[in-house]
Amino acid sequence: MKPFGENIWLFDGPSVPFFGLPYSTRMTVVRLNDDKLWVHSPIALTPELQQQVSGLGTVTYLIAPNKLHYLFLAQWQAAFPESRLYVAPGVEHKLARLQPPPVISRQLAEMESATSPWTGDIEQLIFSGSSVMQEAVFFHRPSKTLILTDLIENFAPEHFKSWQRPLARITGILAPNGRTPLDWRLSFSGGKSEARDCLGQMLAWAPEKIVLAHGLCIEKDGSHFLRRSFDWLL
Repeated sequence: MKPFGENIWLFDGPSVPFFGLPYSTRMTVVRLNDDKLWVHSPIALTPELQQQVSGLGTVTYLIAPNKLHYLFLAQWQAAFPESRLYVAPGVEHKLARLQPPPVISRQLAEMESATSPWTGDIEQLIFSGSSVMQEAVFFHRPSKTLILTDLIENFAPEHFKSWQRPLARITGILAPNGRTPLDWRLSFSGGKSEARDCLGQMLAWAPEKIVLAHGLCIEKDGSHFLRRSFDWLL
């Protein structure tokens, strides 16, 4: 458990294989002003992790930010039956694979920041424009932290074996110049205008820090890093 600002913590899980590369996993927990916990991209739940998280507050909101981050939702709903699940577009089609299938409370795409249950603490938008995946993006106002999942990946070179690094570099996911992976970037070919509108909103938030699910997080000059990482879009 790593504090990343006032009332925001990061939890790193084990790596998982994805397209031949080891992908680290990371969960973000935010304690809202009513002491409820907002859990983004839940990782594999262990007794130790459950105890740590429970010590921070009441697990109330579980967030599945895109259709690649859903595998452990059933574990979390079983451990915290009073929690509510909010999912990004595409996640609902994946949940039938889990046993028991998690119960969705709301679709994030149907919600506006002004009416969400975490209003005042966290703003949100659906980053769209891609033909293959949309991602729910969040901004934690008190800590000025942008919370991303796969839109930017920023792995330290030493995370990969020597023979894996050229592939990671071509894909565009090596620190300090991490960005949207190449395959996902290409899927925006017909929707760049829509994506630029989303990026404009993220830049308007003026984040100072950025949480990334994969790789090194950004602890200062977040807006500068964000603009540089999306130079392919601008």
